[in-house]
Amino acid sequence: MGFTFAEKALARAAGLPQAVAGQIVDARPDLVLSHDNTAAIAGIFRSLGLARVAIPDRLAITLDHAAPAPSARHAENHAEVRAFVQEQGIGHFFDVGRGICHQVISEEALVLPGQLILGADSHTTHFGWLGAFGAGIGRTEAAALWATGELWLRVPESLHVVVTGELGRGVTAKDLCLHLIGQLGQDGGLYLSVEFSGPAIERMPLASRMVIPNMMAELGAKNAYLRPDEPVFAWLALQRARRAAGASIPNDKAVRAQRDVIAASALYPDPDARYTAVHTLDAAAIELTVACPHSVDRAQPLSALRGTRIQQAFLGTCTNGRLEDLAAAAEVVRGRKVAPGTRLLVIPASSQVLADGLRLGYLQTLLEAGAVIGVPGCGPCMGNHLGVLAPGEVCLSTANRNFRGRMGQPDAEIFLASPAVVAASAVTGVITDPRELA
Repeated sequence: MGFTFAEKALARAAGLPQAVAGQIVDARPDLVLSHDNTAAIAGIFRSLGLARVAIPDRLAITLDHAAPAPSARHAENHAEVRAFVQEQGIGHFFDVGRGICHQVISEEALVLPGQLILGADSHTTHFGWLGAFGAGIGRTEAAALWATGELWLRVPESLHVVVTGELGRGVTAKDLCLHLIGQLGQDGGLYLSVEFSGPAIERMPLASRMVIPNMMAELGAKNAYLRPDEPVFAWLALQRARRAAGASIPNDKAVRAQRDVIAASALYPDPDARYTAVHTLDAAAIELTVACPHSVDRAQPLSALRGTRIQQAFLGTCTNGRLEDLAAAAEVVRGRKVAPGTRLLVIPASSQVLADGLRLGYLQTLLEAGAVIGVPGCGPCMGNHLGVLAPGEVCLSTANRNFRGRMGQPDAEIFLASPAVVAASAVTGVITDPRELA
């Protein structure tokens, strides 16, 4: 029998010729990420009696969850993180305003196919869009990695999802994910490596692919994986060549050299790899989908929820705060206004997305419609600031989670949907199919 992606990736990370599901390995990640929780991790690290991080060159730290600081307590936390970064000589540090860790680290091309990324954030599964093994870990585990550079991991069993056909008009990767989670349940991928393949995935633009492994955290997955192909290699090569060139424009030879290194690092499952199950989805059969409060697996066709009153529409987060999401929303609201009694919050996932959204006019269109634009970061997603709900309010969000109290108010309701649905609902004040506004 052959090996799955997870078996190959963790064998490589552990320096082993092979590994199988269920095996415990001592893995050395290529990157360890943390965010505003870095100060808390540093406290655990120092309690071990250690002064210096063992792997400063493999740490990436981003201030994004409460950025800019909404309170004196948050400001103090940020100051502690900055002091720790300077003390330890950590080069991959991204301060307030750069954006959400998963988006920023992707843009910085710090992750390559086949690598192992462990992060003190549950949505570290995000990096599967690059063909990498990304997994969330706890703060104590992060502190142990800082101290030793390695961590034991159990090699997960794997689930294979094949997506055939083509998504219908207006149907997105977000709808696909909500549909799948609704079918399998929020524990349907518990501690599994979820591999995606099929023509519908291959045809997706890169920004859409990013949605899928990010959302698999809501399936309980340990990691998720999309097979890296030429568009991924080319994108990463250009990003890395630009970084290496600095202010200069990278030449074609430099980009090609990067591309060859990146492609050589990719890992693919064997044709005869072992899976706990194989699910086949017909993309053409997937409808516009909305997740109802207070669980992501309470997914329903939008048609069943049409007309539900909302007070807030939120476009952003590490799931759907990218340029293609701003473009989709701008197309919907162009020439229209946000409905009275409804707020539309737009928070780009990164400063790069913000700059591109300004340059291309998407943010201007959203502003003219009455949207409020926020600083790149997580914003109200976890209930810190920039859009906390009031009791009894209903929010339609592009985020990945909607459990009770997620946006700071246990007596509010959160529905999840795609960017175009959120934008259309903002201008009507009720959950709306954007295709009906065309």
